[in-house]
Amino acid sequence: MMFLSLLHLLSFFHLITTSTAQFPLIGDLLHHSNPIGDLLPEQPVQRLDHETSFLGQWEIVSEDSGVSAMHLAVTHENKAIMFDSTTSGPSHAILTASNCRPDPTGKTTMLDCWAHAIEFDLETYKVRPLKVLTDPWCSSGGFAEDGTLVNTGGWKDGFYAARYISTCATCDWRDYARTLKAPRWYATQQILDDGSIIVIGGRRSFNYEFIPAEKTANPKLFELPFLRETTDAFENNLYPFIHLSTDGNLFVFANNRSILLQPRTGLILRQFPILPGGSRNYPASAMSVLLPINLRSQRTDPAKRATPFPAQVLICGGAPHDSFYLVESKDIFIPALKSCGRITITEPHANWMMERMPVARTMGDMLILPNGDILIINGATKGCSGWDFARDPVFSPLLYKPAVTRSRRWTELTPSKIARMYHASSAVLPDASVLVAGSNTNPAYNFSALFPTELRVEKFRPPYLDLDLAAQRPVISVETVRKEIDYAEGFDVEFDLMDVVVREDVKLTMYAPPFTTHGYSMNQRLLVLRMEEFEPLDDGKRIRVRVTAPPSGVIAPPGWYMLFVVSKGLPSDAVWVHIQAKIINNY
Repeated sequence: MMFLSLLHLLSFFHLITTSTAQFPLIGDLLHHSNPIGDLLPEQPVQRLDHETSFLGQWEIVSEDSGVSAMHLAVTHENKAIMFDSTTSGPSHAILTASNCRPDPTGKTTMLDCWAHAIEFDLETYKVRPLKVLTDPWCSSGGFAEDGTLVNTGGWKDGFYAARYISTCATCDWRDYARTLKAPRWYATQQILDDGSIIVIGGRRSFNYEFIPAEKTANPKLFELPFLRETTDAFENNLYPFIHLSTDGNLFVFANNRSILLQPRTGLILRQFPILPGGSRNYPASAMSVLLPINLRSQRTDPAKRATPFPAQVLICGGAPHDSFYLVESKDIFIPALKSCGRITITEPHANWMMERMPVARTMGDMLILPNGDILIINGATKGCSGWDFARDPVFSPLLYKPAVTRSRRWTELTPSKIARMYHASSAVLPDASVLVAGSNTNPAYNFSALFPTELRVEKFRPPYLDLDLAAQRPVISVETVRKEIDYAEGFDVEFDLMDVVVREDVKLTMYAPPFTTHGYSMNQRLLVLRMEEFEPLDDGKRIRVRVTAPPSGVIAPPGWYMLFVVSKGLPSDAVWVHIQAKIINNY
């Protein structure tokens, strides 16, 4: 009897010391008043994910995308939009003779019949050339509420431009050269709670503005001296990291400093502590995400309802302040940064919690996977962003699990054989894999350089796509899911599952597809939905759940989202759902 009791005790100890949540439960871990109290009624036991020794797999899905994917976004029609600068010279994609691009300056009658943008079909991997007029080199972007991709700024004739592409079989870019009030080159774009879109910063543009309605020009600027203050001798504050917090304000990070900005008034509500270690924005080029937002707590306490859902930002990598100078003037490539900082931006006395990656990295991408893990991919270990300004590409992705103990957070995954450095990009796909494309450290298409222009497109399958676990992945019954959902309403999802599960095994997540360029995925967001009902049907292999949609646009800006079912850490393929804005303001 005593022996059995001892075994039970040891088993319990093993469970509580090895169990992990399926994804980061920031509300569970970081609420300032009661770290786990909100969730105890709903999650009495934390259960183990499926275990696997599989470290991921790479597959080349296209040998030639036609253009190098400096910019990348995945639409709700399961197409990837990839585009480059118009100044890179001949690409491998050709426009039809009747659709060639005229000289935008009007100084010559020469036509450019090379495509600098393409639509990439995620099912067939076929390419459709697209025509972009003004130069989107180092531009910003994101999706509007209706799924239109909105792209702003760029170089020269693209400084003040806004471009739009919708999601039809023959749609092409609609290009307006004089939309913006200030030039936007290396700026950042963010959708807000009401569907309006803001664009912040850019080279020597220490201000921000709202993108006006299509075919109109913006008359108003908001000055932001913070951007001037964070500009050092080598800038290191371009492509500022912008995250919409759960209180409706914007977390703005540039160089090594950050503020909370009230976007419609320009008021700076607070300044956060300096993130130590070096520079984090272009050309130092770190990576940043807003960690998954947990909506599962009941929040019946009026005091807790009055406080925002906890929101936490992660920033990893970058380069020392003088990295750009040392490469440019002395041809010295110093190591990138290994350090990461995490900060809970909704806490009144927030401070950075420092961590270290296993490998230093600049110019990488940071993506939120459907189960809430973080994937770090692409980049280099020495130098910084710029033409031929980096060395030692990083071939191995890293998996970061934010909710587990520090010693278990990092896993090095299967390496690619392709260097993805400056101007590479990546995106989470509806099948839960990751699309990886681009890389061009050269001013033009150059296939014999030290790091050649890269046109091959890969898929990376993270560990949860282990074929040995394929039968345990949930399969959503698509016809049971409404495409249109409203804020705060309940909606049903049915899914099939060969595995035997209980309520605590299953989570539903919603993912906002980002616009990725230069190592930063703008507007990326993952929400963990509150589950109201869990009902096994028939023989228990089909399950119906009722979940509550996000409460407002502050939590989930209007637009299209990938909806995933996650069972013991394994995600389903996604279905697309749409949340419509009630009011869209065009400033």
